[in-house]
Amino acid sequence: MTAQQLSHDGNPVLYLLIADRIAQSSDQRITFAEFMDLSLYHPQQGYYATNPQIGAQGDFFTSPHLGADFGELLAEQFVQMWHLLDRPRPFTLLEMGAGQGLLVQDVSRYLYRHHFECFEALEYIILEKSVALIAEQQRRLQPLTQSWGSLSWRTWEEIPADSIVGCCFSNELVDAFPVHQVIVEHGQLQEIYVALNQAGQFIEVVGDRSTAQLTEYFDRLGINLLSEPYPEGYRTEVNLQALDWLKTVSDRLQQGYLLTIDYGYSAARYYNPARSTGTLQCYYQHAHHADPYIYVGRQDITAHVNFTALKQQGERCGLQNIGFTQQGLFLMALGLGDRMSALRSTPTDRVQDLIQRREVLHALMNPAGLGNFGVLIQGKRLGNQALTLKGLSMPG
Repeated sequence: MTAQQLSHDGNPVLYLLIADRIAQSSDQRITFAEFMDLSLYHPQQGYYATNPQIGAQGDFFTSPHLGADFGELLAEQFVQMWHLLDRPRPFTLLEMGAGQGLLVQDVSRYLYRHHFECFEALEYIILEKSVALIAEQQRRLQPLTQSWGSLSWRTWEEIPADSIVGCCFSNELVDAFPVHQVIVEHGQLQEIYVALNQAGQFIEVVGDRSTAQLTEYFDRLGINLLSEPYPEGYRTEVNLQALDWLKTVSDRLQQGYLLTIDYGYSAARYYNPARSTGTLQCYYQHAHHADPYIYVGRQDITAHVNFTALKQQGERCGLQNIGFTQQGLFLMALGLGDRMSALRSTPTDRVQDLIQRREVLHALMNPAGLGNFGVLIQGKRLGNQALTLKGLSMPG
């Protein structure tokens, strides 16, 4: 194998595919965004194409892995959205990036048991890029699809423009979109590319920006990385794909909401001069580090979300900004606090169950973890009723 064991035990086929892409390119280099895209989303060999390890025993876990509470509380928000939209039939929930299909189960079961009228009106669409994850979702959800005809898998091309009345939502999706990396070098804003050294290993090289969109991105944010506070060598990320994604969602949404839950910052915090190495993180077997060039194709690669850019792009695409909050506050407003209070009535002979349940609920609202995730809600053709969402109210 060599090339340092094909860079520390990565997927050898993918490693060679990326190396060949670099060798065949005109400048013998590719943008970091292309490297990240191939690493995660190559149709046959990328991380998400080869059954990624998600959950307690995998590389990372998400809120739904902690139990049904997250999905059930989201369902409460969806019910209110349905009422605010004047109870449409169908009421479409479009989940983008459904992971292992846990939220589908939790949301649909809760609506069936507690809000049956909303459940009857429901059309649930999963939009998933990974063939491996689609297969896992369909295996997990086979009993549900057999008994309920309102669940389907589609691509963007199969969803007509201006067709969705309901809510498009995602949980930890945008952070995994491929990002460009830029760096301040010799008084200029340059881009980081991936090339090969003589031994065939991936290395970083610096060059001119690959697209004028990078300059426009910072101009729209009012951020000048070449100004006094930013040090030489300052590097960070730009998620251009998130802007394209948001435009696609807006094009498909006729009336309703876009709910984005992810970890990230406002632009001012994201591009703080003190954050001089960016936010890129890799996850492998629940350990995180900052080297995307090892475990290639066998680790997740993420970057924090710039919520200011999503708000601005939404406005350009005809969406109104309804509100932004933290996941802990969002879930508390939807009833997480009531669930915490109910633990007081747990029988004393079930102490272990009580402890485990309390730990799960605390994890969802922990300000040092999942509770600090951002929750951005945008809408289209809503009018004043958009301002009354329960999840954005201050919990009592």
